[in-house]
Amino acid sequence: MLRLENLVAGYSDAIVLDDCSLAMKDGESLALLGRNGVGKSSLLLTLMGHTRVRRGAIHWCGKDMLKMPAHARARAGLGWVPQEREIFRSLSVEENLTVTALPGKWNLQAIYALFPRLQQRRKNFGNQLSGGEQQMLAIGRALMLNPKLLLLDEPLEGLAPVIVDELCSAIEGMVRNQGQALILVEQHVEQALQLTQRAIVLERGRVVHAADSTDILANLGVLEKWVGVRLQ
Repeated sequence: MLRLENLVAGYSDAIVLDDCSLAMKDGESLALLGRNGVGKSSLLLTLMGHTRVRRGAIHWCGKDMLKMPAHARARAGLGWVPQEREIFRSLSVEENLTVTALPGKWNLQAIYALFPRLQQRRKNFGNQLSGGEQQMLAIGRALMLNPKLLLLDEPLEGLAPVIVDELCSAIEGMVRNQGQALILVEQHVEQALQLTQRAIVLERGRVVHAADSTDILANLGVLEKWVGVRLQ
């Protein structure tokens, strides 16, 4: 479904991704791990067309994605949830969900089943929601595009534990019950590995390790060396 080949990309004259390669199958879930500043968010931004690509290739469902503008990538099946969420604060929850919706299995009923809080708040404006509810809305809005691949950039950051649990449960349901393909960038390493099938580790803009998520979760040496975390 997705293949990056020797990708070199960044911002202006700065290179962030350097000879980065990876591949994903249809329906696969991937955790993107690494220390701060190694290029995780930049990889998602590059997929959405918001960085300067110097060389390499991005193939999406057999087509050259580098020639696609950002809006065409969303239409082609990429759903992006940025760190900033970027919901429409002056629109209601339901308006946020439907304003850019595309036909498919992810409709209002499916989103409200995934996030019951949103149904309870469906008439509230975006600026009346808590941080956790805004994150649910951002994910729900991206799903309403019915993407082939969902890009989640640190969706658990700064949220209360009870909200983290709700979001993890929803993401797990997407992957296991709906077969939703996704790339998850997350500093909560243990949760990220528990929610995905495979994981890759980035260091200085390139992939330095790739394995099944369960294998990486069991390999404390890899986590300590490349991610700088120690799990109990």
